[in-house]
Amino acid sequence: MNNQALFKTFSLLITILLFIGCNRNNSSIKSGKNISQATGWKINSKDGGFKYNNKFKGQPAGPGLVFVEGGTFTKGNVQDNVMHDWNNTPNQQYVRSFFIDETEVTNVMYVEYLYWMRTVFAESFPEIYKVSLPDTLVWRNPLGFNEDMVNNYLRHPAFQNHPVVGVTWKQATNFAKWRTDRVNEKILISKGYIRPGSVIPDSLNNGYSFNTKAYFLDPTQSYGGRMNEIAGDKQKEINEDGEEKINYATRESGVLLPEYRLPTETEWEYAALALSEIRDGNVYRGKKKFPWDGEYTRSEKKKSLGDQLANFKLADGDYGGIAGWSETGSGITSAVRSYPPNDFGLYGMAGNVAEWVADVYRPIIDADANDFNYYRGNVYFAPSIDENGKVLTVDPESATFDNLPGSLKQEVENEDSIDRVNYSTGDNRDYNDGDRNSVRNFSLDGEVSSMYNSPTEEDISEERTTLINNEARVYKGGSWIDRAYYLDPAQRRFLPENMTTNFIGFRCAMSYLGESRIKAKPKKR
Repeated sequence: MNNQALFKTFSLLITILLFIGCNRNNSSIKSGKNISQATGWKINSKDGGFKYNNKFKGQPAGPGLVFVEGGTFTKGNVQDNVMHDWNNTPNQQYVRSFFIDETEVTNVMYVEYLYWMRTVFAESFPEIYKVSLPDTLVWRNPLGFNEDMVNNYLRHPAFQNHPVVGVTWKQATNFAKWRTDRVNEKILISKGYIRPGSVIPDSLNNGYSFNTKAYFLDPTQSYGGRMNEIAGDKQKEINEDGEEKINYATRESGVLLPEYRLPTETEWEYAALALSEIRDGNVYRGKKKFPWDGEYTRSEKKKSLGDQLANFKLADGDYGGIAGWSETGSGITSAVRSYPPNDFGLYGMAGNVAEWVADVYRPIIDADANDFNYYRGNVYFAPSIDENGKVLTVDPESATFDNLPGSLKQEVENEDSIDRVNYSTGDNRDYNDGDRNSVRNFSLDGEVSSMYNSPTEEDISEERTTLINNEARVYKGGSWIDRAYYLDPAQRRFLPENMTTNFIGFRCAMSYLGESRIKAKPKKR
């Protein structure tokens, strides 16, 4: 080997060694699997180090929920508005990924809720239980015989899988709160944080039930301060001094699910449209006016050609067709899953029952103000804290239907901040309504009037010409009593949040925590 070849070989060897050395140096700087990139200290060590779930594999779907991948869509009326009701003018919106119920909340689901409320509260807090009851009298009609529905629709097994009706917006919201706490309570039991059999309804003293928000802030106060008594053995540790230490589920652990809630109007409409079935790459092939592809309410597929795809009023005096040739199978609501799902796998997004959504109603959509996860109705709360810095929970003496014993005491954040650029007040339900920013009905002397001349608690006795106020809530979709026009997911109507009907139900949603775009759908718990 000549000197030149030897030199090249030697140079190559030096280069390889330097490369290996550099990689070793770099790897020594990087954190290991359980080493903090910020400080180099061990994470989740038994020496009292920082605790964090660095093995989190994504949020699973809660019971009854279907994953909906977010995206951009045109919200509002994309067809000719024959009613000239321009409260749903089209605008482009982006929606983050979320979960939503596969079906409407059924009678049997709501009866389970009533059983729990009766068992826990009926004796000590009868009013709390009574207020949770649906209004079964919504089936009465001055010129119709419906007493069988009044007596049987909610509780009889024949209607167990039919959508619950006669619920107010507030009742639907409180059902979602209860569902959140019961689901997370079951998770804590399965993970060993709570001893099995210790929190059945009969064992709850004074109605001190589990509350997710209160648990996160101070778990020791759960169940009226009994949390340590019913803690599971799996989460108990004995330190070197022989003292018992109890581990609690935290937000950092990722064990508990986010809250069940009513979907926003934007989420509901996006989920109902299921635009993915008319998608070609990143372009939509056309417009949709129903949760299914096509211009008609009947199926165009060979196996189901001519079948109605939703439960709605066919014509005057025709709610289901004639005997032997029934088109909807029911003259009233039908059982959930009676009709094919849309492309997201959701049932009943057109017809059967209309559905409450979370939004406060206004006849305009503030597209210029926000085109990302649009929602009107934000009220920001802060936990109530005593002089010792301890989080306060609701005691039995001050409990209400909206604030059950053991739930977190909260107050609206009314503190203005000049340093905050995104918002300044806690209650944003009437954002840009009658104030200087909106210029609508804003007087030059600085007095603000109601934009829609709606009544307030102070002047409720005075005559008014509108029902539009901060308690007016949107409901979406058509129902068994509506004509086909309202099957369009873009249609929007409203009622006061404390009113009930025999054609409005609801379903729950849940936020998805993580990237909107995922490779695989979340697994069910």
